[in-house]
Amino acid sequence: MHSLENQVFSFNLNQHVLAVLAKCSQLKHLKQVQAFLFAVGHSQTQFYAFKLVRFCALSLANLPYARLIFDHLHSPNVYLYTAMITAYASRDHHSAFLLYRHMLRRGHPCPNHFVYPHLLKSCPHISHSHATQMVHTQILKSGFLRYPVVETALLDSYSRLSSHIASARQVFDEMSDKNVVCWTAMISGCTRLGDIRSAISLFENMPDRDVPAWNALIAGCTQNGFFSEAISLFRRMINLAQHDHCGNRPNKVTVVCALSACGHTGMLQLGKWIHGYVYKNRIDQDTFISNAFVDMYGKCGSLKEARTLFDMTSNKCLTSWNSMINSFALHGQSKSAITMFEEMMQCEDDVKPDEVTFVGLLNACTHGGLVEKGFSYFELMTRDYRIEPRIEHYGCLIDLLGRAGRFEEAMEVVRGMSMEPDEVVWGSLLNGCKIHGRTDLAEFTVQKLIEIDPNNGGYGIMLANIYGELGKWDEVRKVRKNMKDQNVYKTPGCSWIEVDNQVYQFYSVDKSHYRTEEIYKILESLLGFIGLK
Repeated sequence: MHSLENQVFSFNLNQHVLAVLAKCSQLKHLKQVQAFLFAVGHSQTQFYAFKLVRFCALSLANLPYARLIFDHLHSPNVYLYTAMITAYASRDHHSAFLLYRHMLRRGHPCPNHFVYPHLLKSCPHISHSHATQMVHTQILKSGFLRYPVVETALLDSYSRLSSHIASARQVFDEMSDKNVVCWTAMISGCTRLGDIRSAISLFENMPDRDVPAWNALIAGCTQNGFFSEAISLFRRMINLAQHDHCGNRPNKVTVVCALSACGHTGMLQLGKWIHGYVYKNRIDQDTFISNAFVDMYGKCGSLKEARTLFDMTSNKCLTSWNSMINSFALHGQSKSAITMFEEMMQCEDDVKPDEVTFVGLLNACTHGGLVEKGFSYFELMTRDYRIEPRIEHYGCLIDLLGRAGRFEEAMEVVRGMSMEPDEVVWGSLLNGCKIHGRTDLAEFTVQKLIEIDPNNGGYGIMLANIYGELGKWDEVRKVRKNMKDQNVYKTPGCSWIEVDNQVYQFYSVDKSHYRTEEIYKILESLLGFIGLK
């Protein structure tokens, strides 16, 4: 009789606690439930502790208090450890790893296979470069390696670090049953490394593909500058979806990646076609897609369309404003970019500028020759918004000063940089030297560029030309001899052209196109026509 009464009480208590937790919205409500459990003698009951920890971590996003509940348990079970590690894995990677290590050293409870997928998410973010390998060892010892969810998580964890991509490939090759998630994780790992050829090869060998797999490759191509390949894949995906009505149709992520490729290549007509496709297929036009359209139209030079779409966006976030500011700056409309920034500062949404905003503003000042304005924005960024300048900001500021012929100030900025100047910084200074005929400083700048990339023959040619202008013919011969001995090459220029909705890519002195002969004949006739004029 007592046993039956206890069961009824436990059932009613479970229902009561779960019902109250469902209504909780603040920490004080949770504390009331916790106090009640203390009062009825269930402060150490694992089931209720688990519910409190999960609710505190996930619903209230209060990890410190969740950990406080956890630490007051005499002997937390594996499910409580898993709950805490899962919560940490999304916000505090180091704590997730430390708690797992604490569980191992304690010896009880032993980790189950549910712990590892969450723990492996944190491993690539930990400063200890061998974290994934250490966890891999424990997985092998515990016998959980052949669990598909553990294998996939291990593969994904390795693939997120370029130094461990070989280990990721080994895990992938040894998998007996590869699902679409495994293939996608391996493709993503290759694209992060910039190995697009391997990513495409993997994609072509996939037995089945889903939308995330297409997105992984299209996004990877776009992020690595393989814009033609990204667009080609997007077209192929649409064609397959149209022929197979149950096929993988592009979603918002696919569209945004394709629009980014269109913006970078200036493929306005294809961008417009994608715009129509989105309307026709009723793909939800949220802020994510709206911003992508604004960015695409802006980069393609259709600033009027970009501004119209921007004005139609109901919830303008910082990305929306940045897209417009950077579009105006890119096309030399300095006043419009600055006006846009001023509008943003006065809007009711309390949007605060970030580092991307100031890159756009500094670019606008560079194109407009607004040196003092550029300096004021740089100071506003560092002093008022406490934004640490990145290499892009320094590059813009040095470009601004170089174009204005203020080389002493430019060199002062270079010397005061918190990081080593890169090719963009020295290239910006070199551009100013060319404008103002400062061959002495140009010589120094090109030497710095050669130090950074000694195999770039373009820099060697620049240096030889500068020495020629200065009459240092011995130095010219020496530079040309070094280039020949080291077998350095000049990176060819590359451009895209859109003809009949097809993208064509050409390199300098490129004769690979099947209509090369016609192209060169037209070019020669145009040059002849220009010569006659």
